[in-house]
Amino acid sequence: MSKKIMVVDDEPDTVDLIKLVLETEGFEVVPAYSGRECLEKLEIEKPAAVLLDIMMPEMDGWEVFKKIREKYEDMPVAMLTVRSQNIDKMLGLHVLKVDDYITKPFGRKELVERVKKLVES
Repeated sequence: MSKKIMVVDDEPDTVDLIKLVLETEGFEVVPAYSGRECLEKLEIEKPAAVLLDIMMPEMDGWEVFKKIREKYEDMPVAMLTVRSQNIDKMLGLHVLKVDDYITKPFGRKELVERVKKLVES
């Protein structure tokens, strides 16, 4: 099982925090700071899973998610967002079929457990 995770967020501080947490748990983290960068790096890096922010400039997380699903239909993707309303979660989990929906702020332990579950699915 690969422990390489791609973290996609336009906020470098968020990427750095997640990278620090996951690397202490033995994961390799590939950062991407835009949807375009994510899509370019997927082919080369071949991560086990993607943590994807929803609210990003140029191309939002939903658009990136759809492009990931078109090309890599089995790749686990978790949306990582401040959007915590039930309607957003329902849309993500039940309509668009993301693998997980993690709301910010999240705890270190919660993040690690959910990422482990994501790569094992």
